[in-house]
Order: sequence, then C-alpha cells, then structure tokens
Amino acid sequence: MQSATTVRATALPSVTDALRAMESFLMAAGQRTARRNAWTAVLEDRRRAKDRTEAQHVLEAVASRRS
Repeated sequence: MQSATTVRATALPSVTDALRAMESFLMAAGQRTARRNAWTAVLEDRRRAKDRTEAQHVLEAVASRRS
C-alpha cells in the first residue's frame, strides 16, 4: 500500500526582501524613512548629472557643426 505525499512549493525570499526585513527589525520608522529619502535624493542627483552630461554633449555637437 502506497501513501500519498504532498509536496509544497514555498517561494524563498529575495535578497531585497531579506534586507528590508532586517531593516524594519533594526531601524525605527523615522530612520527608515530618512534613509529611503536620502537614497531617492542620490538617485535623483545621478539622473540630473546624466541629463546635464547629455545636454553638454548635444551643445558641443551643435557648436562644432556651426564652426
């Protein structure tokens, strides 16, 4: 007589999920918000720097065509 075996698939948490869980455990809510706001500001600064670089390249290309 054979018994039926039930197999369950459980998703393993991603690294991001694990880090967020540790963050919420270790930091107060205000610290988490401040850190996320700071990271958002860093990403925005990087985007603006990339935009400035691209604009500078366009301006240099236009200036070299006129010369």
